[in-house]
Amino acid sequence: MSFKIISFGTRDNEVAHFDALNKQGFDMTYKSENLTHDNIDLVKGFDGVLLRANNVADKQNLDKMAEWGIKYVFTRTVGYNHIDLDAAKANGQIVAFVPAYSPYAVADLAFGLGIMQNRNLSGAVASTKQSDFRPNPASFVPEFQSLTVGILGTGKIGLAEAKLWKGVGAKVLGYDPFPKDGIDDILTYASMEDLLKESDIVSLHVPYFKGKNDQFFAAEQLKQMKSSAVLVNTARAEITDEEAIIAAVKNGEIKGFATDVISNEGAYFGQVDPEAAKDEKSIMAQFQALYPKVVVTPHIGSYTENALTDMISISYQNFENALNGNFENNFLVKPEA
Repeated sequence: MSFKIISFGTRDNEVAHFDALNKQGFDMTYKSENLTHDNIDLVKGFDGVLLRANNVADKQNLDKMAEWGIKYVFTRTVGYNHIDLDAAKANGQIVAFVPAYSPYAVADLAFGLGIMQNRNLSGAVASTKQSDFRPNPASFVPEFQSLTVGILGTGKIGLAEAKLWKGVGAKVLGYDPFPKDGIDDILTYASMEDLLKESDIVSLHVPYFKGKNDQFFAAEQLKQMKSSAVLVNTARAEITDEEAIIAAVKNGEIKGFATDVISNEGAYFGQVDPEAAKDEKSIMAQFQALYPKVVVTPHIGSYTENALTDMISISYQNFENALNGNFENNFLVKPEA
């Protein structure tokens, strides 16, 4: 098929998976860098663009794509706040996304980060690296079967993490404005206040809706947590007040924080940046200064073979469906009827 697609943010070890799953025979070009304002010229001559998180598809870039005749702007992610849907619609562009992939990709990471910070594993490793071999009281914690874990957002990913904690004997509480039926054997629903008050680990799995739930998890929620509790965010940075989290860790209001997402992460993730900690006022520098009480992973929640296979396969199917005029599923902006 002579349909040319350029894929941005494609890691070297992902290319073989892209090629193996390309049953449609699309003409693929891979770029390891993210799409920005500075490299937008790379899209010239292509029919479709495939993005991931931290790629810039704002009005400026979408307008240039439209100028060059690019009609298909897709993302291989669940989140799509990096694409200006209004601008795409105004340009007559088509936008599709991947509504779901293996939920255990993110759930496994959240589970691991929760264990790490609750048990102070990051602190223990940091100490031994400095030849300090004394046990830290922060590692003296209840065993799994004595923990209470709070899951905020009980969609597919939140429920997958709940199953992991349930499997090791923890008590699992859940909060969701739209509770699900038939999962009483996995978790017990509670008010957010009770969940925060009782949980040793609080894990965020709340989707971000721009302008609707920005920084919904802030100082008020942090003050309701135990001082011995840890917070884990593998959802989106925008749903948290990062400055409030930094203050809560500094003041001992919570034990620690682990995150796979930060604000302005596109400026850091996917590259080597020795200067990242130089601006002491930046969120990244403040997080780094609080290590090991705060740990940051570079948005690797979906970085598993299973999730990648789902992302690529569904993205290819989205392109095939669009070319066949089938816009029934996964399309955020469709052609005008």
